[in-house]
Amino acid sequence: MTTPKHIHLIGICGTAMASLAGMLQERGFRVTGSDAASYPPMSTFLDSLGIPVAQPFAESNLDPRPDLVVVGNALSRGNVELERLLDERIPFCSLPQILHDEFLVGKDVLVVAGTHGKTTTTSMLAWIFETAGLQPSFLIGGIAENFGRSFGLGRGRHFILEGDEYDTAFFDKGPKFLHYFPDSVILTSVEFDHADIYRDLDAVETAFKRLVNLVPRRGRIIAFDSGESVKRCLLKAFCPVECYGQSEHADWRIANLKLETERTSWSVLRVGKPWADFEFPLGGEYNVWNATAAAALAANYGIAKEAIAQALKTFRSVKRRLEVKAEIDGITIIDDFAHHPTAIEQTIRALRARYPRSRLWVVLEPRSNTMRRNVLQEALASSLALADQVAIAAIFKSEAIPEAERLDLNRVVDEIGERGKSARIFADADAIVNAIAPELRPNDVVAILSNGGFGGIYEKLPQRLRAGKFEGKKSAVQKSGVNN
Repeated sequence: MTTPKHIHLIGICGTAMASLAGMLQERGFRVTGSDAASYPPMSTFLDSLGIPVAQPFAESNLDPRPDLVVVGNALSRGNVELERLLDERIPFCSLPQILHDEFLVGKDVLVVAGTHGKTTTTSMLAWIFETAGLQPSFLIGGIAENFGRSFGLGRGRHFILEGDEYDTAFFDKGPKFLHYFPDSVILTSVEFDHADIYRDLDAVETAFKRLVNLVPRRGRIIAFDSGESVKRCLLKAFCPVECYGQSEHADWRIANLKLETERTSWSVLRVGKPWADFEFPLGGEYNVWNATAAAALAANYGIAKEAIAQALKTFRSVKRRLEVKAEIDGITIIDDFAHHPTAIEQTIRALRARYPRSRLWVVLEPRSNTMRRNVLQEALASSLALADQVAIAAIFKSEAIPEAERLDLNRVVDEIGERGKSARIFADADAIVNAIAPELRPNDVVAILSNGGFGGIYEKLPQRLRAGKFEGKKSAVQKSGVNN
């Protein structure tokens, strides 16, 4: 596809699809897209690029007829645009396929994979290479604050991208990352997730084993020393494998960890010998693991530890990862993407370290295909009980999950109560805002956890608090006038 063409993306508001849209536009293609609904940050991102997004899905969105359609992996048969392109045999492909064919061929491909930490680790790795002057290309599953975007097409020979284990498209049910043919891999973790496409942990491990099997002998794998699942996935690697963690056997060992309210610092030992001291403004022990993994792979690509340290010190995180959305009258509202019990636990622990004297609220939307199911129900209750107050929205599109498989919110609330904490269920975002806004007080921290738009709660709660502040001041003025 070397001549200008019109490419249409169905499901363009997904993080990866929106990023691909920007990359294709930068390559000179005419890009359009459609989706059922859009919400920040990707809606504002696409708007900033001037890429039109048609809503909702409609057959007319394919007029004029595009030269190629990229089908997002959330799309299934019955979608009106998908049905039209099949009927009329409009050429189509998946995101991973066009990504490989148009952008990865001829590049040194570094893939960050794992159940948790992919987005942040990919962002760190890209920023390290950028700080070192290597001008990498990158594709990240979120808006990286240092770049102000989720993708970049650099002049260097490296392409750094997030490797998703989720399926590719309705016509290709294999994991996305199998299309990327990586030269090196960071493997952050392997846990059961994506219950809609993986039957159990063994199936998840099989996907990661296949990824490991793609890495050439000259490549490198940096893996978290986190348990038997990761070890099983690495058993048949043909390339060198280096592990990072706290165990004495880790090639990259973390020591002297200090989680402070404004900064985090730690030391890294390489093969048992002091190697470097790092710090950054992020909170959370899990981010130290992410940073150490990125540092280890960067070192294997010849980047000096001084450049790595400078990059980490100036790293500014990713949108929707412990992102402070508002601070109103001493109340801090935080947006985080966590939608798995392990990620929720890590997020809460990070907030505890960052705000040690605050009352911590967690507001959760069970939205992902795994979170809506009862497969991790006990672990979910255990992680949520680490907060002081918990508000849970009704399950997103609960009717799509068979009742026998559906998350039992009442049981989750009961289990949280058995652990001595308070939890409540609400119909939607509006009900949550109306209930908790009057209860919030200075020094409270509210962490809103969802992998979707959550009914606009990120804007609605701050608006309600500001309105209450205004009304409070207005009443005080009126009372003062009466007294005078």
